Amino acid sequence: MNKKTVKNDIMDSIVSLSKRRGFVFQSSEIYGGLNGCWDYGPLGVELLNNVKLQWWKEMTYREDVEGIDASILMHPRVWEASGHVANFTDPMVDCKECKARFRADQLEDADCGNKAYKGRKAIKCFEEGKFTEARQFNLMFKTHIGAIEDDSSLIYLRPETAQGIYVNFVNVKDSTRHKLPFGIAQIGKAFRNEINTKNFLFRTREFEQMEMQYFIRPEEDNKWFDYWKERRMNWYTGLGMKQGKLHFTPHPKDKLAHYAIAAEDVEYEFPFGWGELEGIHNRGDYDLTQHSEFSGKKLEYFDENTKEKFIPYVIETSAGASRSFMAFLVDAYDEDEAPTADGKVERRTVLRLHPKLAPLKCAVFPLVNKDGLQEVAHNITSDLQSSFKVFYDESGAVGRRYRRQDECGTPYCVTVDYDTLKDNTVTIRNRDSMKQERVGIDRIREYIINRIV
Repeated sequence: MNKKTVKNDIMDSIVSLSKRRGFVFQSSEIYGGLNGCWDYGPLGVELLNNVKLQWWKEMTYREDVEGIDASILMHPRVWEASGHVANFTDPMVDCKECKARFRADQLEDADCGNKAYKGRKAIKCFEEGKFTEARQFNLMFKTHIGAIEDDSSLIYLRPETAQGIYVNFVNVKDSTRHKLPFGIAQIGKAFRNEINTKNFLFRTREFEQMEMQYFIRPEEDNKWFDYWKERRMNWYTGLGMKQGKLHFTPHPKDKLAHYAIAAEDVEYEFPFGWGELEGIHNRGDYDLTQHSEFSGKKLEYFDENTKEKFIPYVIETSAGASRSFMAFLVDAYDEDEAPTADGKVERRTVLRLHPKLAPLKCAVFPLVNKDGLQEVAHNITSDLQSSFKVFYDESGAVGRRYRRQDECGTPYCVTVDYDTLKDNTVTIRNRDSMKQERVGIDRIREYIINRIV
């Protein structure tokens, strides 16, 4: 079996686990699904919320960054000013035979849409002249506001969250009285009508972004660009992501976006290859200048010490919450061997999620469903639920229950047994080491909190 096949098998296993354990479901699955759209299940929404919470704490629990939550629907002139109406396009081509559509710049990686050519890449069909001429396709979803559907009521679903920050620059500056440098952060939905969605959650049509725009003096752009690069990389590794699976990829000068002075991507090595998690961009004064010109409002900063007015530069950190979710899931996926009750070993699947990200912090089991063990286990569960997410499970052998929680990424399992009735202690089992420790009932909360913060 070649290396590529093994990686594909790993990705298939992760997608299967995601459905089996309630992380991610196909959107509208009972109707055949909607391509490029996904639903987060009970464990998925907890993991996604934990990723966003850790980002929010990292970015806003400091003196110089404030948070906002801007509207998804914005004045259409916003997107003219930002360049999205004119520039937010991908080159699209159609296959004349199978009628499938592709991005013209991704034909080498795309599979042919004709089932008769299994395993064939679309580039081969392109070389044989089977494609239409490339045409530009704007990725923004269009809708209408109000009762009349005509050009005067046309608006867009936002393709990014950053513009909501720029148009609120003066509002936040004046209301918080911040001096430069300072940042504005937000987490929110974004929508892109991708020509081709692929690789599970990596490229979808509806997703969440975690973006922060840091406003600075122009002469300090290199210092803050390097500062935020280091901070953002440390965030991923600090939450357990393997350092060897991460790197920076600079954008060549001739490939920079129209708004960027410099740009580097934090990339993660997925089973299908390296993919962008986050972009760190020096956007200069492009955005505030554009919005000032299109709106007719001054988006300047007045320095009271130097008595000068200027438009600040912006260092942007733009991360995908959905992609980060996927990367943490992939990075945590592992298969090893675990002992069984009869002294043998068996293969186990385990998600080695950082405790801060784990959807469930612990699970509570009664050893058997009699003699009052269930009641004690329920009481422990109720007590712990005021502090963190807990799962109660009384179904099947304890070994089977451990395996289920390993697949969920639960770092600790608490088992109530007959010794509990004698001395008020329980067994706490560690997900990664599988070692067990006796702990008093009155110490369970403290024991787990000390290990998940």
